[in-house]
Amino acid sequence: MMQVERRRLLGGAAGLFAANLLGLRPARSEPGTGPLELFVAAQAPTTPTGLTLAPDGRMFLFMPRFDERTIFTAGEVFPDGRVVPYPSETANNPDPAKAGERLFHVPNGVVDRQGRLWLLDAGLMASSGEPVPGAAKLVCIDPATNATTRTIPLQDVVTKTSSLNDLRVDARPGREVAYITDQGQDGAGALIAVDLASGRALRRLSGHASTRSVEGTLKIVEGRVLLKRKANGTTSPIQGGANGLALSPDGTRLYYTPLISRRLYAVETAALLDPARDDAAVAETVRDLGEKGLTGGLAADSRDRVYLSLQEFDAIGRRDPDGRIEVIARDPNLVWPDTFWITADGWLYLTAAQANRRPEHNGGVDRQQPPYAIFRMRIDAGPA
Repeated sequence: MMQVERRRLLGGAAGLFAANLLGLRPARSEPGTGPLELFVAAQAPTTPTGLTLAPDGRMFLFMPRFDERTIFTAGEVFPDGRVVPYPSETANNPDPAKAGERLFHVPNGVVDRQGRLWLLDAGLMASSGEPVPGAAKLVCIDPATNATTRTIPLQDVVTKTSSLNDLRVDARPGREVAYITDQGQDGAGALIAVDLASGRALRRLSGHASTRSVEGTLKIVEGRVLLKRKANGTTSPIQGGANGLALSPDGTRLYYTPLISRRLYAVETAALLDPARDDAAVAETVRDLGEKGLTGGLAADSRDRVYLSLQEFDAIGRRDPDGRIEVIARDPNLVWPDTFWITADGWLYLTAAQANRRPEHNGGVDRQQPPYAIFRMRIDAGPA
């Protein structure tokens, strides 16, 4: 416990220093939550979409290999803002000849209830293109030794246009499973359910309405319509299928949404995991939970409330089990809020990924402004 508090104190001091540098001001928050505060300004090499924390306070950050400027895809964040390759520089050096051993494109990772770190590797060498054969996988690392303890191949459940995106792991007595979103490079997404004990993976709801990018959806971030913009001035719409994930406290429901969709869905996890059920039977358990805004990452707390990264509003939203949605915090520096992480002592962490400022959305010009802010706020609940 002392180690956790020491890291937080250091992180808080670094956060205050960085806040002064960046000109951050306290954000508005709602009853039942603390103010949104800058925890650390991370010197990540590029767009940090994902993060997770270990029980001892160690923070891990994930940067998908969108292009050759991604010098490493998984890192550990230190209180002074440094981000170093994790578990090693060698592990982050993609090599098609060692596809099962090296990390290629890690959009997210999670620490499970047993303290193990699971990394989701989409196996991509860029933002588009076919996954490198054998590179799509789940990698389990023991943070105590920084050693890889297990690798689960996902080759059989990815397609030529796959883009694996988010991950949730449910590890409790009698159950060890994982759920993954595939947002698809063409917007035709899917869910993937993995039995961690056997390594069996099932591709589910591929192309279903609940996992597909919604054509004609307008997304505005920082006052600008989000499009793919080439240097020659031509544009094309953004597509993004199944993206954010959250798991109910009892593990019976998986919440999910496409990146380009305003609706939130839930599906029964028992159906996802049952190899005897076909996709039609799985689809019968899907529920449309209604409008929730345009979001990236999701998270659920111990009260079964779903947190929403409201990317159009530089804000955090929260959906109650009765369907009521409220905005619980806003900050102009919360640019492209993405992945959430909730700790056992009631802190909600999230990244400000600045993905809308990437070159592909700005005519080839990289408008990202490091360091990348990692925020946190107090909430009146623990993780689901």
